Amino acid sequence: MTRPPTAAQRRIIDAADPRTGRISGSAAQLTRLVVLKLAFRHPRPPHDHFLTPAGHLLREAGPESAPPEPPPAASDGVFTARLGGEPDTVASPVRAREVRTAWQGLMEIRRMTHPDGATDRPCAWERGRLPHAAALALEAAGCPPASGTAPGYRVTATPQPEAVAVRHPEPAGLAECAAALQRAGWQVSEHAAARGGGRYLLASPRRA
Repeated sequence: MTRPPTAAQRRIIDAADPRTGRISGSAAQLTRLVVLKLAFRHPRPPHDHFLTPAGHLLREAGPESAPPEPPPAASDGVFTARLGGEPDTVASPVRAREVRTAWQGLMEIRRMTHPDGATDRPCAWERGRLPHAAALALEAAGCPPASGTAPGYRVTATPQPEAVAVRHPEPAGLAECAAALQRAGWQVSEHAAARGGGRYLLASPRRA
């Protein structure tokens, strides 16, 4: 998002259903919110639109507030999960609230897009952005990302379809990441890196 939403777009966000995140507006307004990554179009008829985790976060901030300040890794002004390795990563109550709101929004997306309403496994929205989806699951579970001064997880894409790699310099930290991803509905396996590079996780979104 290169600029804050307009007053009309903000009214649509603020009027979203507080439980489902469903929004209403003109086709042009809804399309623009999708472009801004604040909403998504449901893949099944009647193709309603719903807030994304970033949209839920903006709605929670309140109608009179400015959009929340993004974390350092966000270049588009929208909430982004921390992949690990971002400079000056600092835990704070504000960040914890942002992550909690984003995770709750993601659970609602799962419920709305799975035919059976399940929230215990990733959805298509997550499979379209695997590294950030895995990072959000980790951050929401309380696993700290790596920073310039502290150890933590690092999530990277892999050549394998629907799989990300998760690394942590400490065995206990890696095990914590594995448990967090499994609770979030990911399939996880542990592997040894080549040439003594330690161990890492391969994580894929579970489909059933």
